[in-house]
Amino acid sequence: MSDSKRQPTVEESDSNGDAEATLDLLLIEDNPGDARLIQEMLRDATELTQRVNPDEPTSQAPTVLHEDRLEEGLETLESAVTDLVLLDLNLPDSRGIETLETVSDAVEETPIVVFTGVSDQEVGVQAIQSGAQDFLVKDEVTSELLVRTIYHAIERSRQERERRRQREQLEALNRLNRIGHDITHAVITTETRAELEQQVCDRLVEDDGYRFAWIGGVNPGSDRIEPKAAAGVEDGYLDEVEITADENADSGQGPSGRAIRTSEVQVAHDTQTDSAFEPWREAARERGYSSSASVPIVHEDLVYGVLNIYSGSQNSFTNPEATILSRIGDVIAHAITAIERKDALVSDAVIELEFRIEEMAEELIALSTEESCTIEFNQMIHGDETLLVYGSAHDVSQEAFEETVDETNGISDLRILSARRDYFEFELVAPTAVSLFETIATHGGRVESATIADGEFRFVVELPRGRDTRQMIELLKEQRSDLTYLAQRTTERGDRSDSGSATVLESELTEKQRAALETAYFAGYFDWPRESTGEEIAERLGISPATFNQHLRTSERKFFDSVLGE
Repeated sequence: MSDSKRQPTVEESDSNGDAEATLDLLLIEDNPGDARLIQEMLRDATELTQRVNPDEPTSQAPTVLHEDRLEEGLETLESAVTDLVLLDLNLPDSRGIETLETVSDAVEETPIVVFTGVSDQEVGVQAIQSGAQDFLVKDEVTSELLVRTIYHAIERSRQERERRRQREQLEALNRLNRIGHDITHAVITTETRAELEQQVCDRLVEDDGYRFAWIGGVNPGSDRIEPKAAAGVEDGYLDEVEITADENADSGQGPSGRAIRTSEVQVAHDTQTDSAFEPWREAARERGYSSSASVPIVHEDLVYGVLNIYSGSQNSFTNPEATILSRIGDVIAHAITAIERKDALVSDAVIELEFRIEEMAEELIALSTEESCTIEFNQMIHGDETLLVYGSAHDVSQEAFEETVDETNGISDLRILSARRDYFEFELVAPTAVSLFETIATHGGRVESATIADGEFRFVVELPRGRDTRQMIELLKEQRSDLTYLAQRTTERGDRSDSGSATVLESELTEKQRAALETAYFAGYFDWPRESTGEEIAERLGISPATFNQHLRTSERKFFDSVLGE
């Protein structure tokens, strides 16, 4: 029988909608008379099919396929799904218990009932000890006895499979709990993120419970999930496959991409049939990966990556196991958060993201090409409805700069603050840039610098270590379609003491007080002679001179308290 004629098993028939439940038996018997007798006894045994499938109403009698040689019987077992085998031990091409052992090796979990002669009952008992569910003496078989024996054989086989499944699941859960305990211990003893991630992978494959484990992080610029640690049977798998978090790409439709996007454990019970595993199926088959679990490593709104685990068996990751894996993912994420917070306490390192923007200040971008000049924006201060920008222009005349600013959309005002030999400093108001600035500030970042040079407008966003850089990149791309992510780097900020000015600015001043102080400084209010008056600065900030003076005095007092006070 070919695969195209394959009939459903008892379990499969439950999911076939309106199709009636079936019962498929294989009779391997070389005596034509005995074979016809068995088939006649089962011809109208619809109650047997009903008893085997109590939840599925059916009017079908069992289907009995007959083969008279062991070789043909084995071929049928390979091509047709069979619920039970009725086996004569003495066949033209095999005799005795060896016949049973050959069939048992071929069917694994399919129940077998053997036929013996009157004088061979001891052989029947031996057959049960060798794996048969039951035996029948040929000359004593009745229709009632045959139906009852088949039913009990199938039911006992079901119960054995269920007990074995529960036992294997319990062993798997116990093993996974031990792994979770060891990983928790590793969290306590490791000092770096890289060391922790490697120990997690090593422990998962340590006792051969799983074939392969790896942890990947999302590359902010490409959405590609880059391997960071791995252990087990890999054989170049990570070099062959590409996995991303991009939901619009085939490489992002698999369990890893979904785990990143949903923050939930994703399981492929069979990598050879799960459609989401299509791009990686051949590579997985070659390495014996039959099922997989992808565990997101997420703490609050920070996505650190994904833990991927592969098993050599199908259906290895049940719901209870997925729950334990989810907890392990949470433990890893909390540990990474703690490690990065500890690092942040002893380091001034920050993350810098560099971007290029195409459709902002296009006239100034063109000027940088025409005049071979450089325009630097050193400080951006958010007023109530505007963005004050302080910067300097190099290798360009004031006249050309002012004319270009007048033609530039999004800039409402310009003041030249001071002039030097080869550059001058300026202040401008950019209301159209407010929304971009607010998005960055709302998500914990700040624009560290911006530059227009060589026909490009680039700016750098500074984030504290541990922030989800991918989230920031996606937010900015959503807001500006003309924005391109260029690079990410970790840099060290200058030395800062707890009583330093940076601490005062960040923790002591209100947002309005800080804006007043920074604007006064960059607008030249503290220079002599003053480059901006209090009235001019108040107008820029959209507040009254009295309010500006109050904010400034309060800020000065807090600053001097931190420097000169206790």
